[in-house]
Amino acid sequence: MLQISQNYKTGAIELQQVESPALRAGGILVRTAVSVISPGTEGMKVREARMNYLEKAQARPDQVKKVLETVRQQGLVATYHKVMNKLDSLTPLGYSLAGTVLAVGADVKDFHVGQRVACAGAGWANHAEINFVPKNLAVPIPEGVTFERAAFATIGSIALHGFHQSELRLGETACVIGLGLIGQMLVQMLRASGITVVGIDLSAERCRMAEINGAAVAADPGDSTLGAKLARLSSGFGADCVFLTVASDLSGPLQQAIDLVRDRGRVVVVGKTKLDLPYGDCFRKEIDFRFSRSYGPGRYDPMYEEQGVDYPIGYVRWTERRNLMAFLELVARGQVDPLALVGETYPFSEATAVYEALHDGRLQGLGALFRYGEGDGAAAAVAATAAVPVRSRPAGAANTLRLGVIGAGNYAASMLLPVLHKLPGITLSAVATATPLSAANAARKFGFGRHGTDWRGVVEDTAIDAVVIATRHASHPAMIAAALRAGKTVFVEKPLAIDGEGLEEVREASRNCGSERLMVGFNRRFSSSLAAVKCQFRPGAGPLAIGYRVHAGALDTGAWQCAAGEGGRFVGEAGHFFDVFAWLTDSHPVAVTASCLRAGAVGGDDDDNLSVTVEYADGSMATLQYLTQGGSKVPKEYLEVFGQGRTVQMDNFETVAVFDNQSRVRRQRTNDGKGQAEQMAAFVAACRTAGAMPISFSSLLDTTRLTLAAITSTKARQTVVLA
Repeated sequence: MLQISQNYKTGAIELQQVESPALRAGGILVRTAVSVISPGTEGMKVREARMNYLEKAQARPDQVKKVLETVRQQGLVATYHKVMNKLDSLTPLGYSLAGTVLAVGADVKDFHVGQRVACAGAGWANHAEINFVPKNLAVPIPEGVTFERAAFATIGSIALHGFHQSELRLGETACVIGLGLIGQMLVQMLRASGITVVGIDLSAERCRMAEINGAAVAADPGDSTLGAKLARLSSGFGADCVFLTVASDLSGPLQQAIDLVRDRGRVVVVGKTKLDLPYGDCFRKEIDFRFSRSYGPGRYDPMYEEQGVDYPIGYVRWTERRNLMAFLELVARGQVDPLALVGETYPFSEATAVYEALHDGRLQGLGALFRYGEGDGAAAAVAATAAVPVRSRPAGAANTLRLGVIGAGNYAASMLLPVLHKLPGITLSAVATATPLSAANAARKFGFGRHGTDWRGVVEDTAIDAVVIATRHASHPAMIAAALRAGKTVFVEKPLAIDGEGLEEVREASRNCGSERLMVGFNRRFSSSLAAVKCQFRPGAGPLAIGYRVHAGALDTGAWQCAAGEGGRFVGEAGHFFDVFAWLTDSHPVAVTASCLRAGAVGGDDDDNLSVTVEYADGSMATLQYLTQGGSKVPKEYLEVFGQGRTVQMDNFETVAVFDNQSRVRRQRTNDGKGQAEQMAAFVAACRTAGAMPISFSSLLDTTRLTLAAITSTKARQTVVLA
């Protein structure tokens, strides 16, 4: 199929030939009929992508702050690789469309094949011929509403959520500053609700359009008569509510909103505008400032958007999906007409040229539409020129290792795939990811022979020798079991499993097929820093006392690692450190005692802040402190090992210090990473030589059991003895 994409590093926009997305549980496949180009949101993305690095940093100070925090915790090299990979990636464009249901996933009851639907969401409702859309981001199109009008449901929902935030009532007065696409729709909605509307915009054409759409007055912000006109319409009080639907780096729109709103009135911020609040003016009027977050409640909540968990109407009246439905009902009744606001409709085959016109300011109207269909000639127009050139490798000699990869997110693409791409004697045969564009991006960057969204196709391909799995945590056991049964050697990013059932699934698959050809991405033991630690202690010369402090830092709200069903952050990462304990002691765990941060400052037990003490069969004792709530400038990892008359300290993979009975402390700089490259080289060597796996199967099971037992210990508040 065809999909439009943008490279944020270069700014290049291309129409890509990619595989169709796979149907998944909890959503539907939709063949797009019409999608909307939003000059505001999408125009900003296009302009930002074509800035130089300094300009991009100035445009996104929030992202710069995150990068600096990552440097402090993970080091400059790792951060650089992650940032450059993120920049040099193909990202989807579009977020509002209408089309027809092609297939319905498991547990979805509200849709049927052939149904007309409107879809929402960046990353879901893309400018693409076919999209997979979660059920809470799709709604049926009412009878009589065309695809062209229904395609505006997402953008209309943004305006409608802003209206709901205002709590305006029949007979009140509102002012809309910024008469772009969302502002014009808001004017229509306000008039349909019996609200008197004043519009403000620099464009005389947009002001005329607002008056056609029902505004009593629409004028330039510099119009000296504007205040008097508003006073006449509001009995001298001013606007009950002012909507800021303008994108601006200047303080003028905010100040005008403050001037025009009445005493104890409301200002609803919809657009991205500068908000340096003048305390005196806001205090005297006691203005109520409210923010309108995108399409409404549910936005940015993965439980709602990705997992389909709805909010009860008794608690949340207007969710994201209910706003979509309400907008379409307004369109069905003729109270809102989005087609009156836009320019032309273009065949999807012309998408690249349309975005160039958008960037250059040549796109007419407040928006435009893409029309899709077999007759638009899109496939023929770009099949030879727009498809990503995949740098396929030849089949190679008989001893060439043929790899398949499942999952190519930011970690895999920045830390694993670059290493595999450079290692000799490897053919990167196939890559499968959750979305077709990310698979095409991995093929473009690393030279996979083919790409798609069907992970089972990679596992079942008899021409593939080994499989690398780098997907979300909950998916690991099923993929590992399938790959082992298919006779593949398997590398999986940690964790091996997030619960006992998953661990048993892997163990059972291994036993049934007689294969223990499995490795988990516990990379710390392969780093030069930890090699320098271990060489200081003689195997079997006595028990060790180990302390490992990990300050993982806070995750962004809504991060997928914290989503229900993914096991939690500790379960996902703790295996790294328990594997280090096993490697240093050359022993296996026999008991674990763990406690987590209890009710108090965090409002409840916090399973991501733990202190864990492990006893080993050889008498060693190891303590892990896994923390997330400290200062962001603290380096992430610090290890200290006592035993055999010496102490060795490892500070964040940068230095190793040895203290013994001699007078001089020996220090060694080891700032060369956390072992990912060495880990992948060891895995490839084991695959090519059919030698022993770098970490024993029993050790992998022990580490996973220990991780799960630590959580059990926190809940039971007692020591757990390990069989």
